[in-house]
Amino acid sequence: MSSNEFRFFLSCDINLPVTFRVDRLEGTLPSTNSPTGIDSINEERKAELYVECALYIDGAPFGLPTKTRLESAGLLYCWNELVTLSSKYRDLTAHSQLALTVWDVSCGKDDGLIGGATILLFNNKMQLKTGKQKLRLWLGKQADGSYPTSTPGKVPRHERGELERLEKLANKYERGQIHPVDWLDRLTFKAMEKIKERESLKNGSSHLYLVVDFCSFEHRVVFQESGANFLLPSPIASSNELVIVWDPEVGKINPSEHKQLKLARSLTRGIIDRDLKPSSNERKIIQRILKYPPTRTLSGDERQLLWKFRFSLMSEKRALTKFLRCVEWSDVQEAKQAIELMGKWEMIDVCDALELLSPLFESEEVRAYAVSVLERADDEELQCYLLQLVQALRFERTDKSRLSQFLVQRSLRNIELASFLRWYVAVELHDPAYAKRFYSTYEFLEENMIKLTAGVNGQEDGFKRWQSLVRQTELTAQLCSIMRDVRNVRGNTQKKIEKLRQLLSGLLSELTYFDEPIRSHLAPSVLITGIVPSESSIFKSALHPLLLTFRTANGGQCMVIFKKGDDIRQDQLVVQMVSLMDRLLKLENLDLHLTPYKVLATGQDEGMLEFIPSRSLAQILSDHRSIISYLQKFHPDEHGPFGITATCLETFIKSCAGYSVITYILGIGDRHLDNLLLRDDGRLFHVDFGFILGRDPKPFPPPMKLCKEMVEAMGGAESQYYTRFKSYCCEAYNILRKSSNLILNLFHLMAGSNIPDIASDPEKGILKLQEKFRLDLDDEACIHFFQDLINESVSALFPQMVETIHRWAQYWR
Repeated sequence: MSSNEFRFFLSCDINLPVTFRVDRLEGTLPSTNSPTGIDSINEERKAELYVECALYIDGAPFGLPTKTRLESAGLLYCWNELVTLSSKYRDLTAHSQLALTVWDVSCGKDDGLIGGATILLFNNKMQLKTGKQKLRLWLGKQADGSYPTSTPGKVPRHERGELERLEKLANKYERGQIHPVDWLDRLTFKAMEKIKERESLKNGSSHLYLVVDFCSFEHRVVFQESGANFLLPSPIASSNELVIVWDPEVGKINPSEHKQLKLARSLTRGIIDRDLKPSSNERKIIQRILKYPPTRTLSGDERQLLWKFRFSLMSEKRALTKFLRCVEWSDVQEAKQAIELMGKWEMIDVCDALELLSPLFESEEVRAYAVSVLERADDEELQCYLLQLVQALRFERTDKSRLSQFLVQRSLRNIELASFLRWYVAVELHDPAYAKRFYSTYEFLEENMIKLTAGVNGQEDGFKRWQSLVRQTELTAQLCSIMRDVRNVRGNTQKKIEKLRQLLSGLLSELTYFDEPIRSHLAPSVLITGIVPSESSIFKSALHPLLLTFRTANGGQCMVIFKKGDDIRQDQLVVQMVSLMDRLLKLENLDLHLTPYKVLATGQDEGMLEFIPSRSLAQILSDHRSIISYLQKFHPDEHGPFGITATCLETFIKSCAGYSVITYILGIGDRHLDNLLLRDDGRLFHVDFGFILGRDPKPFPPPMKLCKEMVEAMGGAESQYYTRFKSYCCEAYNILRKSSNLILNLFHLMAGSNIPDIASDPEKGILKLQEKFRLDLDDEACIHFFQDLINESVSALFPQMVETIHRWAQYWR
């Protein structure tokens, strides 16, 4: 839903009984014996209270009153009782009121009345009230249902203070209208409790409050009388206030426009349209439309223009996806003609085929055509898009779709594709809405792989190949068990490391040497034969991830990080994008020495990451004072720039440029010196991608993470090396802009995934990504734009303070 939309229900359409919860009583009961009427502790009697609830419509009682159960709790009265009235929401009027009276049955008839209050069910915007409502009781008075009432539960405006303002905000928070920020929320609620105590001491206990909780709906409920076609505006006062009127025609098809569209698209015009050629002005408009990003919605005139010249556009492969957006798929004849034209159209690129697999295209013929285009991609390219193609299964109409069959058939020919497909599908089995769809693909892969016979070049038969993949899951389960045991060890990280090595050498010694080799999760073509206990460790962090060293069948070693308790699907997506962008840059002969380490989610809260020997910038600056001093240790050169080899410095500059551009485009947040790592050869890279698409837990983040220490390592902002860095940034940015459609299509296919920063608002996230490409600018203007961004980031001083706070937090961890 876009930010400009207001979705709502009409009260006249809700055929449900009026329901609310009577929660509790706050304050101190009036005493019958105290001359002041108030007593902090009532020792004479134990009050037994109930609440009488009555509905009044336009000042007259409507239906029978309802009573809660008796509650006798001394100082605290908490009913927490759901009350359902006989009246329905559709019966309510704009002036419907709920009258609530508290009675005490432990007193006589005359003294039993505690107090009452009345509340309107609709606010001044004619929206049904929801959430907790705190009503001030009128002591000694029964709730008055007349309109206007003499016992309003709302605190008068002139008496409202800080406490009432905070309670209103807390109510909004509970309804989800204020975005939660855990650490800030805890501080806020603690401060609110102190304010409540202070206000209570200052004001004494002179007031009683009844807390009721009105139920909430998926959307706001707006008042409308049954049978009416619009909201009756309230009488306009002399102060020209805005009156909101609901228009029932909004969103409906204009009959005359629809008729004109049908005539313009009638099949009899096909003969005329075949020979039509666009004028020079129309050609310019069409070319502008073809440059639109896949996220752009075409207007009615643009759709009509593309349909009109569909025959002359058949030689333009970029036009097919735009043309298919113009088709009225509910019209059988029009859909049939579009599919015929699609078969004769110039073959589109794989990038555009991905767009046809998005949720915008439901036609099975269109989706099958997209799959036929994907068949031209080699295994290396297909692996770049495999994660998104698995997510695209959500948008298919059947479980055994053409896309599912294609993915399985290609996986049977390549064990790496098979392993990744199996894991990508297995992780999605936890999604109840699509579990059956993904299980169908999983089962199809298993059935077909088991049927494979042994290859002539010594390749395993299908059953053995499948078992080698199943053993990956068994190993993952054992690692999860180790994680639980290690976390239960009390003490510092060193004690946990000792426990890990003890387990691997003792109780779980079968993991030291596997009975049969297992295919590596991250590189399935590599066989691993066991874990080396003495070279395995644990990281010093909250989740205590394992650092495992595996032996490989060829006598080598590979190091892997295993995490449990953290959803790394978002990291998996970001690293896949880094890998793809690295490939795109290299195709343009620009190698920026990126480090797209491998990441694989093996569950909703677990996964593996390739370990790259490196050190964080925080450690380097702590031990060596500067990046240059650190690099001099590994690549000294008296005659080289800053005392290091020119190759090492060039590697550092290029990697800084590559990640500066990529982190900017993907909107990666929460960057600090502990998740910026540097390898011995000068390659800088980023890790931990918990915040993407513009989200950042820190205030005032710079557009890209470029700390002053990195600039100093290049010789400062006036050096030739810093100028070269900016040149690489601008060149990389313009290269990636050319592939913006591919990147946007891949993110669009992730729209249905459960990745946090995408699932929260897929449409908004993709639009943010599109904005980063600045498709409205040409290459030259983009160079100026990006250079300004770099200058802005370098001059951002505020993040330095945040960095210091983060280092303090790490010290106490």
